[in-house]
Amino acid sequence: MGDKLHKVCLIEDEPYIAEALRYLFEAEGWDTYVINDGQVAVDQVTKIMPDMLVLDYMLPNKSGIQIATELRAHSKTSSLPMLMLTAKGQEKDRQQAKISGIEFFMTKPFSNEDLLDTVKSVLANKERSM
Repeated sequence: MGDKLHKVCLIEDEPYIAEALRYLFEAEGWDTYVINDGQVAVDQVTKIMPDMLVLDYMLPNKSGIQIATELRAHSKTSSLPMLMLTAKGQEKDRQQAKISGIEFFMTKPFSNEDLLDTVKSVLANKERSM
């Protein structure tokens, strides 16, 4: 994966999940930023400028769909890779995520291994395309 230190931003309001994922990502050597409120998410993400965004569907004050839509409309984050984690696994939810520009979708509960494999793959592809 090269020597580049990756920055992963996690938007998750459930403290146990956020802490577990932060630990998982930091164990991979990635700088991990956790945002737990949808209201400040877009502003924070545009300041952090991560290599990848992992976000929850249901968040306080603003949904993951709304955040993704706003980030896609922002020139700095229009091509930011996004993975949505959600307990809402219905096809209509996946369609809504896709429409808002989210390329990757994982239903809770998920395995740490599957999540890491997906994030690693996305980061590797991003690195190759630079």
